[in-house]
Amino acid sequence: MTEFSRRTFTGTGLVIVIMSATWCGPYSFMTLLLLIDLLSLMEFYRLLEIPGAKTSKIGAALLSMVLMLSGFGAITHLTSWKWTLMVIPVAFSIFVAALYRHTKKPFQGLAITFLGVIIITLPLCCFAAIPFLARPHGSYHFALPAGCFLLLWANDTAAYLSGRWLGRHPLFLRISPKKTWEGSVGGLAAALTVACVLAQFFTLLSPTELAILSVTIVITGTFGDLVKSLLKRSLDIKDSGTILPGHGGMLDRFDSLLGSAPFIFAYLILLAW
Repeated sequence: MTEFSRRTFTGTGLVIVIMSATWCGPYSFMTLLLLIDLLSLMEFYRLLEIPGAKTSKIGAALLSMVLMLSGFGAITHLTSWKWTLMVIPVAFSIFVAALYRHTKKPFQGLAITFLGVIIITLPLCCFAAIPFLARPHGSYHFALPAGCFLLLWANDTAAYLSGRWLGRHPLFLRISPKKTWEGSVGGLAAALTVACVLAQFFTLLSPTELAILSVTIVITGTFGDLVKSLLKRSLDIKDSGTILPGHGGMLDRFDSLLGSAPFIFAYLILLAW
């Protein structure tokens, strides 16, 4: 099986799983994001292992779950927002645990531990809130995250194919030699095309708002991809992992989501609603 065939097969499976979990309701959607979060965190910590600096994987996983579940409970009105205060003792306990861990570089380990939560968990917390932003607040709207996923996939797929077939001018040669301006333009065109199609069925956002959302996703998703490429280049590796044949690791597949999720969240709150 060729690399393109593996990529297509794995991508199709991911689309089915993600769209099914998103469509089935808030609990399956949250379970999906928790799985993405934990797998991405463990992959991140594996990549950034430093001799003499030990990351607190269990502490980070617990902190991530508290952040995501307490936020989910608050926005769905299942629990009080006061449960989010549990983040304080959990985060502090990570520092306390470092006092009893005999390592040469404790603060490097702490820095990497919290960096993973900041760049992976917090963006996913933003994305977890997106289905509940439309009125009435607290109601789950499948179309919001599904539309965002479709725009992300349209951009990623078209950028990959356009860059492969038409790419001539590097977008950011120092960081990602294979990413081209032609690919970026192709990804933007595909995202805008999908936005036009979604506008025929999507009543929560106007066509103009969908177009702005598409541009936001393309720009921030591209920078998210470049930041991941910067990480891999600094570590001199090709892929962040092997869990997804043809795509690499979790960070390889969800870098665009992590880069764009906070901006999608901010846009929907500040501009659309």
